[in-house]
Amino acid sequence: MSTTVPPWAAADSYAAALHAGRGPLFLRRDDGWLLPLEVERWCARADPVDRDVLDRCEGAVLDVGCGPGRLVAELAARGRVALGIDVSEAAVDQTVRLGGRALRRSVFDPLPGEGRWGTVLLMDGNVGIGGDPLALLDRAAALLAPGGLLIAETAPVDVDERVHVHITDAHAAVGAPFPWARLGTPALLRYARGWAIAGRWTAGDRRFLALRSGGAEPPESPAAISDRRVRIPAAVRRGPCR
Repeated sequence: MSTTVPPWAAADSYAAALHAGRGPLFLRRDDGWLLPLEVERWCARADPVDRDVLDRCEGAVLDVGCGPGRLVAELAARGRVALGIDVSEAAVDQTVRLGGRALRRSVFDPLPGEGRWGTVLLMDGNVGIGGDPLALLDRAAALLAPGGLLIAETAPVDVDERVHVHITDAHAAVGAPFPWARLGTPALLRYARGWAIAGRWTAGDRRFLALRSGGAEPPESPAAISDRRVRIPAAVRRGPCR
């Protein structure tokens, strides 16, 4: 099965940063503006803010753009059904090393369990994937079970920006530019037609929005029901059992 892989996904600077567990690494706009990427936090274990988000998850969890896998690994350690997807082979490898299950795939590619996931996560700015918020929200709705939960981490400021960016380590940009979006909570809510607000909160300098698909109420016993519905294929790469 073909995978939609953007130009930066195999970039040496990105893979090197994940392997080293540190940056600097940035998204760079054409005008030279740099957005620092929090590589050190992504490569660490789940912190208290992350764990609070995971406490809110319902049923089987799909982590879109899982990066080096701290959230998938934490869910696996809790005995939860969880899958990370990422277009970066380095990210998938790191997720597996931490004990999570992961698949090298774009969110817009065919995925296991479509229409049956209890929760979809868009953490660490991944609400910007593809540069088209409406398309990403529509895709998340297609992945979720009826009444499923989307938890998105939004920008800490009120911004609605769609741009083309490069990955850079501050020395050289890598590959062709790719589309990205930055959304604050008000902007994401403007795009979330047909979704119900399930929660919004701030923790430290991080902001989150939870949306319920189809404006529906959660199904009865969502954790148990969704965990039964989603079966991750044996071919998906996995780390050791915990």
